[in-house]
Amino acid sequence: MSRVLLIEDDRAVREGLQLALRRQGHTIHAAESGEEGLTRLRADAPDIVVLDLMLPGIDGFEVCRRIRATGDIPIIMLTARSDDFDIVGGLEAGADDYVVKPVQPRVLDARIRAVLRRTGAERSEQEKHGKLVIDRAALVISKDGGPISLTPTELRLLLELSGTPGRVLTRQQLLEAVWEHDYLGDSRLVDACVQRLRSKIEDNPADPIYVQTVRGFGYRFGPV
Repeated sequence: MSRVLLIEDDRAVREGLQLALRRQGHTIHAAESGEEGLTRLRADAPDIVVLDLMLPGIDGFEVCRRIRATGDIPIIMLTARSDDFDIVGGLEAGADDYVVKPVQPRVLDARIRAVLRRTGAERSEQEKHGKLVIDRAALVISKDGGPISLTPTELRLLLELSGTPGRVLTRQQLLEAVWEHDYLGDSRLVDACVQRLRSKIEDNPADPIYVQTVRGFGYRFGPV
């Protein structure tokens, strides 16, 4: 699935869309301002940006123009109004499509997939990482040509980590993405699941090459 950068200042909308799009299989990174969004764009290298137009500070129109000035990453704008001024202004700033609030997550998911198909930016659903093959469409994991049986939680953890190879994810971030809650005291859930996952995908779980520990921070996937 795609890596999505969501730039939205309304916390309720942002968290709701994050949860819904993750359930659709996307990897989501979120920012609450235009400035933060531009910073995360460089750090996270998303496949597509979902951008609210009405942002504090740098508004969505300017964010869109700045993104478009540096590359051709697809942009879907979110607008609270359906009038021509917002829509035409956003499209002229460089957006590829738009969705009017309140946003229906399934509609946004369909628009994301459609834009990525049109722009040719949709990521391959089958990824190869050394001996490990991850088929995100079929939700099948294999190694050396043989299938690996994972529990749903182990699978979600692997998909979350492998969605951004080389990027460190904290236990807190993994709790929110995989277990969908953020009680830090449950970080032992993450550690235990990592150990089980390593026992299934690593040649040597004591010296992992796929799911690596970054001491004091969390975990990262590869690079292999």
